[in-house]
Amino acid sequence: MRNSTEIYSLLEKITWQDNRILALYMNGSRVNPNVMQDDFQDYDVVFVVTETFSFINDKQWINNFGNPLYFQLPDENPNFPNDKENFYGYLVQFDDGVRLDIHIETLQHALENIKKDSLCKILIDKNNYLPAIPESSDNDYWVKKPTQEQFLACCNEFWWCTNNLAKGLARKEILYVQDMANFVVRKELEKMLSWKVGIKTDFKVSVGKSAKYISKYLESDIYENYLKTFFTCDIEAAWKSIFLMCDLFEKISVEVSSFLQYKYNKTECKNAKNYLEKIFALEN
Repeated sequence: MRNSTEIYSLLEKITWQDNRILALYMNGSRVNPNVMQDDFQDYDVVFVVTETFSFINDKQWINNFGNPLYFQLPDENPNFPNDKENFYGYLVQFDDGVRLDIHIETLQHALENIKKDSLCKILIDKNNYLPAIPESSDNDYWVKKPTQEQFLACCNEFWWCTNNLAKGLARKEILYVQDMANFVVRKELEKMLSWKVGIKTDFKVSVGKSAKYISKYLESDIYENYLKTFFTCDIEAAWKSIFLMCDLFEKISVEVSSFLQYKYNKTECKNAKNYLEKIFALEN
């Protein structure tokens, strides 16, 4: 795998040699001072260009960066809108293990958007086209303090959707249960745990995508219990993990509400847990 020195040297060479390219900047974890660097991080690079279509029409241009193993072109996906005239992306996995997420954008697009992401570092600006920007920081991604309404909505979504878990388990519909648990219910638990982290850190840290850094901030027993909420496609194991999920959510939500001095709907929690227990008793 090419190292970062080699990649940065290549990026700079391509930028200086191509007259269509006006500037080069980076986003993402490689410009995040709070993230430990490793070989598997993507290089999220943006080339500011005079126009986009000559790059779009010449897909061989990507070969300048290495030998593509496979890639994705998000702006060619018919299910999503695009603005090819101003912005276009190539997500490329190269055969040596390096991944580059390459975007090209017009100068006007860059001027309108470059300040919208705090994780940003300008590498090359040939003629000072780009504005001065603050030092790269992850503060746009810090856990945000919830309002009272957001807190109650999180609790309501969690407890309300547990009845779907109960019905799914009673029907032995494990695929539905997995989907509901992973993409709805546990996401509310993840949110609540993130707020707990925010409280501990004065809401000045990021827990990362999918809360991948959350273990750095949670007590070890809380984190271990959180991991135990992930279950296999076994009905008995699922019931056990779901009850653990409920206990953990209740514990953390009470803690968060107390610290933030927010109202907490104890009746909603109690009734939802009772319903789960009744369905469990019927099936066991």
